[in-house]
Amino acid sequence: MSTVSTRAPLRAEGSGDRPRPTGRRPRGVREKRWPAYVFLSPWMIGAVALTLVPMAVSLYLSLTDYNLFDPPRWVGLRNYGDLLGRDPRFWRSVGTTTLYAVVAVPLKLALALGVAMLLKNLAHRGRAFYRSAFYAPSLLGASMSIALVWRAMFNDGGSVPRLLESIGIHTGSWVGDPRLAMYVVVLLTVWQFGAPMVIFLAGLQQISPDLYEAAALDGAGRWRQFVSITVPMLSPVVFFNLVLEIINSFQVFTPAYAVSGGDGGPADATMFYTLYLYERGFVTSHMGYAAAMAWLLLAAIGVITLVLFRTSRSWVFYADEEGR
Repeated sequence: MSTVSTRAPLRAEGSGDRPRPTGRRPRGVREKRWPAYVFLSPWMIGAVALTLVPMAVSLYLSLTDYNLFDPPRWVGLRNYGDLLGRDPRFWRSVGTTTLYAVVAVPLKLALALGVAMLLKNLAHRGRAFYRSAFYAPSLLGASMSIALVWRAMFNDGGSVPRLLESIGIHTGSWVGDPRLAMYVVVLLTVWQFGAPMVIFLAGLQQISPDLYEAAALDGAGRWRQFVSITVPMLSPVVFFNLVLEIINSFQVFTPAYAVSGGDGGPADATMFYTLYLYERGFVTSHMGYAAAMAWLLLAAIGVITLVLFRTSRSWVFYADEEGR
């Protein structure tokens, strides 16, 4: 008669009583995290105190009537309604800024790419000097002093009108002409093409010379090589520079302020969006109105950036992706 053994089955060799996972990291690992939080704390404090809190306050003020002297008075979406439906100067500033972006950004990127291609083919000894010389204007940034010098160059008696008069072109003061005043700001922006030029130069140096040699053997000329090799291989860099420059173009302020004398003249020809925002917030003390303008600007830049990213799928080429 057989008997059933009541002893527990033998465990597999090497299998011991292991603790079941609890979903929590060991205490020692958790304790080692505090140095990371200590080093990150300045950034986190700055992000909260200097970015998130001011954004929240600005959003609240955009829904109020606030003049910097009296307590804010809640008005809801009235500021946004006044901007979009009852403020012709707002739409004029939108049009001026859009025209500026459409003209200045392509010119700046085209000049930056052209100079970068020239520097790429330049002798190694002189490349560093010319790269520094072309980049120097970008180091000056949008400083008020440079903008004032630029205004003097294009004003009555300035070097540019006198130079044009010497060759028979009589323009007078560009600053005082509503048809030309905005282009003073455009030329100042295009002149500071050094930053995208350096990025273009770095991208050009990553393109393999073998591609150009193979294209030359197939009979492709310089223009065909540029269209079929340089542009596709450089398209991620073009996209990067395009996004940055468009964002910067919608935030232009200092050149417009200096050229117009702070009033957006003549005839609102240089009334850029940020200049009008400054006027409503700090000149007429309608801070709630200005906050609403700031949030509309943020929304517009966000939409434009989203459109650029969505459309980039059809023209930006990444060499490590298949099927592009």
